[in-house]
Amino acid sequence: MASSSSSARGTLLAAALGFVVVLLDVSVVNVALDALRQAFATDVAGLQGVINAYTLVFAALLLSSGALGDRLGARRVFLLGFVVFTLASAACGASGSLPVLIAARAIQGLGAALLVPNALAMLQQAFPDREQRSRAVGWWGAFGGISLAAGPVLGGILVTHLGWRSIFLINLPIGLAGVYLTLRHVAPHGGSHRRNLDWAGQGAAILALAALTLALTEAASLGWEHGVVRGSLALAVIAALGFIRIEARSHSPMLPLALFRTPTFTLASVAGVVVNFAYYGLIFVFSLFFQLQQHLSAQQTGLAFLPMTLVLMAVNVLAGRLITRMGARLLMVFGLALAAFGYSLLMPVSVDGSYWLLVVPMLLAASGIALMVPTMTNATLSSVAAARAGIASGVLNSARQVGGMLGVAVFGYLVRDTAPEAFMHGMHVSIGISVVLLLSASTLCWLGIRPDRPRDF
Repeated sequence: MASSSSSARGTLLAAALGFVVVLLDVSVVNVALDALRQAFATDVAGLQGVINAYTLVFAALLLSSGALGDRLGARRVFLLGFVVFTLASAACGASGSLPVLIAARAIQGLGAALLVPNALAMLQQAFPDREQRSRAVGWWGAFGGISLAAGPVLGGILVTHLGWRSIFLINLPIGLAGVYLTLRHVAPHGGSHRRNLDWAGQGAAILALAALTLALTEAASLGWEHGVVRGSLALAVIAALGFIRIEARSHSPMLPLALFRTPTFTLASVAGVVVNFAYYGLIFVFSLFFQLQQHLSAQQTGLAFLPMTLVLMAVNVLAGRLITRMGARLLMVFGLALAAFGYSLLMPVSVDGSYWLLVVPMLLAASGIALMVPTMTNATLSSVAAARAGIASGVLNSARQVGGMLGVAVFGYLVRDTAPEAFMHGMHVSIGISVVLLLSASTLCWLGIRPDRPRDF
């Protein structure tokens, strides 16, 4: 452990709070979808905008924020992220129109991008021992898993009793606590790399993701043949190819392509895309299902996700301990397969079906997801040199957020028609896509990741 166990624990708590607010604002908004729909007289596409504005900026800027942390020091950038996120949360709570809320959500995404990779870099510095770092990352993931799962429950209670604005204002005291803990416990570290930031690559990445998001969102109302949709898709492809070309030629790339020569790193990133695509996409779909099809209140919708809260908390902590004994490969393969199995059991879901038939499948799927989060994070950090922790964690989390953004966009398109029969067809297709992708990722991890040597119990 670090020279001071108290400082190491304080660093873990500060990093965990950063992850808590980031993931809380991913999940808490879902139970407010109907309240936001009524407050701003919007449709499914508008609701996608509220969610994806946050995720888009988060995903697009994660790579640069990881590199910025490597350059300026993780603690300094992490502190800036907390300040930006907290102020943006206040702006979300004060929003008087949908465009203002979407803009404030985008600024929240900037704060989130500064927080996550630098939180992991701080843990890398505070816990140099691999086994202790595995446990620390497990606890970090557990805090995040709790917030991700508890978000709908907490959000439902807040929306029902205090209104939708409260789901953003709850971030203010958490942000202040995070700033205090960081200043008190996290040791300042100078940057390890003095390279210039890759502005050209960053611009290409933002353009590619924004164009893709626009195409997927507008396709719901305009159709795939519309010029805006086709043009956005073409722009996304051109920008993506340009991004790869820029990174291959840059002396200081935001995404060092050499990282992908390591199979574990590459497959952890692929798994991150798939896990978030399925999880975030289906949370969005099931939130609409509970509120618009089964007509549950925000609080009832939050409670419907309660079983996932308990299992995510327990399994995240357990995963942190199992990594050092079983190895990342087995846990990733098993976690992906378990999530696929759980989601496959949700295929018979119907509008008039009993909620209790969903509980066991949701528990199984959540268990698989919970095994994955700390495992792929630890596998990523262990596959690179400590000096590259910021950029490596940035790549993984950027991949995950891109997956989540695509999941909401694609599945939102599939359930765009809220008439019961059309919605349920789109919901079943969404579940089927998730199962296929999770099983494919599990197979890739089995074939591509070198088996770790298990440690004795």
